[in-house]
Amino acid sequence: MESIVAGTDGSPCATTAVEWAAHEAERRRRALHIVHAAEHRGSGIPFHPAVGSLGSLTEIGERILAEAAVRAAKECPELRITTEVIFEAPVYALRARAEHAYEVVVGHRGLGGFSALLLGSTSLRIAGHTPCPVVVVRGETDESRGEVLVGVDLSEESAIVLEHAFEAAAIRGAWVRAVHAWPVPSTVYADADPVTVRRATAEVQRLLGQMVEPWRERFPDVKVIEQPLPGHPVERLAESSRRADLLVVGSAGHDSRCFGSVVHGVIHHADCPITVVGHRSP
Repeated sequence: MESIVAGTDGSPCATTAVEWAAHEAERRRRALHIVHAAEHRGSGIPFHPAVGSLGSLTEIGERILAEAAVRAAKECPELRITTEVIFEAPVYALRARAEHAYEVVVGHRGLGGFSALLLGSTSLRIAGHTPCPVVVVRGETDESRGEVLVGVDLSEESAIVLEHAFEAAAIRGAWVRAVHAWPVPSTVYADADPVTVRRATAEVQRLLGQMVEPWRERFPDVKVIEQPLPGHPVERLAESSRRADLLVVGSAGHDSRCFGSVVHGVIHHADCPITVVGHRSP
């Protein structure tokens, strides 16, 4: 069975991500596989470590992993946990493990390679480019809000994003808030006829309802609300994330560059963990 894979460098954010991943694995009745990427660049040439340095990197990595495993076991005592030190750059290590994972979970900040991984355009080399969802853990993680927020861009790719959001809500006993936000300059709304504005919003509401309906029928026990929100998607999703336990977004849309910027933006500004579902996800 595919495991939940959690990447750690021993930083506080990574530790929080490991704990979140442990609960996710327990919820989904899957094993937790914790990995540490021990990239060596001592001589300035990646992947060619100096003689004798692998031993120290292994010891450090094993210590980080042992501490992470203890924290995960403390959160979920019955969980099956495995660990692995990988001598690769984090982006390659995690993408490789994603081939056989259900989800990959990382913190939004870290030390060394993981910091570079998630604080810049490099993050998009993983999120949306793996065969499984990638979860970036940030903000509130106690999951006491009872809501899964999902960003819907009304494209065909939204189906797999909605599926993941409804499944996440079902196993949490939460409800779904499906949001479609579209950027509209304030000057346009200020000068627009109120009837035109209402008609535009009503049309978005109709399209959003059509997109959500199959998942409402498939998950009849999950309560859902569709919410059209004029405004920049990052701003609207970040605002809405303050009352959510999880934000689910897709990495593909009508304009991949625009949607990539949305993923990047919510990673930096959301107030809850973010799941990025790629177009190759099942």
